[in-house]
Amino acid sequence: MNRRNFSVFTFIVAIVIAINGCTTSHQAASPAAPAAAAETSSNAVANTPPVYVPDITHEGEPMADGVFAWNGLVLITNVPESADAARFLIAFTNLTSSKVAIMDVHPSCGCTTADVPTTPWVIEAGASGQIPVSVNLNIAGHQGMLFKSVKVTTDKGFKEIYLRISLEPEKMREITDADREQFMAASKSDRQAIFKGACADCHVKHGEGKYGKALYDADCAICHEAEQRATVVPNLHKLKVPTNADFWKQWIAHGKPGSLMAAFSTAEGGPLNDMQIMSLVQYLAETIPSAVPSPQ
Repeated sequence: MNRRNFSVFTFIVAIVIAINGCTTSHQAASPAAPAAAAETSSNAVANTPPVYVPDITHEGEPMADGVFAWNGLVLITNVPESADAARFLIAFTNLTSSKVAIMDVHPSCGCTTADVPTTPWVIEAGASGQIPVSVNLNIAGHQGMLFKSVKVTTDKGFKEIYLRISLEPEKMREITDADREQFMAASKSDRQAIFKGACADCHVKHGEGKYGKALYDADCAICHEAEQRATVVPNLHKLKVPTNADFWKQWIAHGKPGSLMAAFSTAEGGPLNDMQIMSLVQYLAETIPSAVPSPQ
């Protein structure tokens, strides 16, 4: 090999050695990457915001003013007596500059339920929230005025929210002369007709679940206290026979065959159970005393 060829060969060998050296150097540097990633991961954990821990030592104290603004401490609603439920919406805003945790929302009784997220429910500073509340009237009752409450307990104290439900009697449709004639004709052939068909809207549905005066107003007054009372319907305040508890029970439960007075007892196809009948008997005996002395 002459001197010129030897020089070219030496140059090529030098290039191959340089390339292999770069490759080895790159592979050796690669394991440093996981170390950098681990360092980044460590920094991410260190920067996680702290978890809010409620201070439950104040749960049993009344909430001070200026913590929450409420849409009302007494919420009122009016619903028909026939309604199955009364619904409320408790709304609030956190007025403080820090978080507040709602620890518990507790209704006053089993007929009242509140729909809330999982507790503790952390309310950010300046944030607002809502608590839907429902009262089951099939359990609570369908008469008069009802009062319930919901206790909202936070780590800044508790607040009682009061609920008032006014149950409004459904307005009965106005009875026309044609309605009366139709009713009279049907009752002459079947005195229990008032509990069937369209007549049931007034003589059955309005009295469901009621007792005493409320039941009288719903089932009895529609005929006996009507401004345009039919002449064949007696004025109970001016009866010309002695009355007592047995008298009222007989007429309410069994009526009078051959007349328009229906039998209201469930045993004879009427809508009233024994307890409802006795509540009417007690109400009538107390409020409409006999106008005629009992025979000695």
